Amino acid sequence: MFPTRFVNLPEARAQFGDRVDRLGAYLTRVDPLADAVVTAMEAMPPGAGWALFRRAAQGGIASLTDAPQALRAFFADVERVPVWVDDEILDRGGAVLMRAGPLGGIVLGMKSLVLGYASPAGNKPLILSGRLEEQAGRRLNETARFVQATIAPGGMRPHANGWQLTLNVRLIHAQVRRMIAKSGRWDASAWGAPINQHDELGTLLLFSVVVLEGLRQLGMRIAPGDAEAYMHLWRWSGCLMGVEPELLPATEAEGRRFGDLIAATQGAPDDDSRRLTWALLGSHRRDAKTASSRTNAERLARFSQAMCRALVGDVTADQLGVEGSSWSYVVPFARRLVSSMELVRQNVPFGNMSALWAGTRYWDRVVDAGLVGAVELKLPERLARAA
Repeated sequence: MFPTRFVNLPEARAQFGDRVDRLGAYLTRVDPLADAVVTAMEAMPPGAGWALFRRAAQGGIASLTDAPQALRAFFADVERVPVWVDDEILDRGGAVLMRAGPLGGIVLGMKSLVLGYASPAGNKPLILSGRLEEQAGRRLNETARFVQATIAPGGMRPHANGWQLTLNVRLIHAQVRRMIAKSGRWDASAWGAPINQHDELGTLLLFSVVVLEGLRQLGMRIAPGDAEAYMHLWRWSGCLMGVEPELLPATEAEGRRFGDLIAATQGAPDDDSRRLTWALLGSHRRDAKTASSRTNAERLARFSQAMCRALVGDVTADQLGVEGSSWSYVVPFARRLVSSMELVRQNVPFGNMSALWAGTRYWDRVVDAGLVGAVELKLPERLARAA
C-alpha cells in the first residue's frame, strides 16, 4: 500500500510501467545516516553535537578524537568522492547558473520554489516547520546562499563552502524529520515519511532540470555539454544530500523522465500550496517599511506574479492562485532581449568571460544583501505552532 498522496496509479502504470511502483517505495524511505547523527546529538549537551559536526565538516572527521560513531559513519560516507565526480565538470556546470546572473534568481524564485510548493504532500514539512510562511524572506536568502556556494568554482570539493553547506542542509532535514515524528501531527498514511527520498528527488530536479528549462524559457542559450555539466553538479549535490544512488539522474533527459513520472502521480496543489506561494510572492510587501519601499515592493510583487505565470504556465498558476498582472507584457520583451544578448555573448570575443564576471557579481551582491542580519544555518529547535 502506498500513501494516499500517490495518485492516478492506473494511468501512470499504463504510461510508465512498474517504474511507478518502484518509485512509490521511496515515499517511506529517508536518510538513516543523517537521522543517526541527530539522534546522537540529542544525547549530548546542547550545542555540543552541532559544534562537533561543524568541526568535522571544516577539518575532516579524522581531526576529531571525541566524535560519536554515528558522526564517523556519516563523514566516512560523504568524504568518499565517487569516481564519476569530475571537478572540472562541476565547475563548468556551476558556471552555467553563475553566468545566468539575475535570470537564475528569477527562475529559482518564480519557478523552482513555486513548483516545489505545488506538491500537496511534499510541502507539508514546510508548513509544519513554519519557516516558509513565517520567514519567507529569510528562507529565500538561505536558498540563495546555498545555491551560490554550490555553483562557485571549487565550492563542492570536500570541506569547501558549498560542500559544507549542503551537509548542513541535510542535517537540518534530518532534525526537522525527527521533530515532525515526535509532534504527532504527521499523517504517514497520507503523506509517507517526512522529507522522504521521493521528495528529495523532486527537490533535486527543481534545482537541476527545472532551472535549465526556466533559463531556456527566458531566452538563455545553453550548449548541450554545459547542460550535462550542470546536471553533473547537481547529481553530486544530491549524493551529498543523501539521495539514494538509483534516484540520482545522470543526464537531463533522465531527470526529465523522473519529473514526468512524479508529475503523473502527484495531486493538484492544495490550500497549503497557495499559502506558501502567496508568502513567497508577497515577501517584499511584508518587509517594506516606508511609503516608497511599499510602492517598489508592490511593483516587484506584480512583476513576480507575471514572471511566475510565464514560467510555471497558466494552468498551474491558476491552481496556485497567482493572478495575472499588467506586467505580463514585460515577459516576451525580456525574452527577446535576453535572446539578443545571448547572440552577442556567443559571438563576441570574451563574451562568456564577461557574462560570467557580471553573473558572479550578481550572486555575490544577492548573498551579501541576504547576510545583513542573517543568522547561522543551524538545527531548528522547534516546529511552528499548530494552526
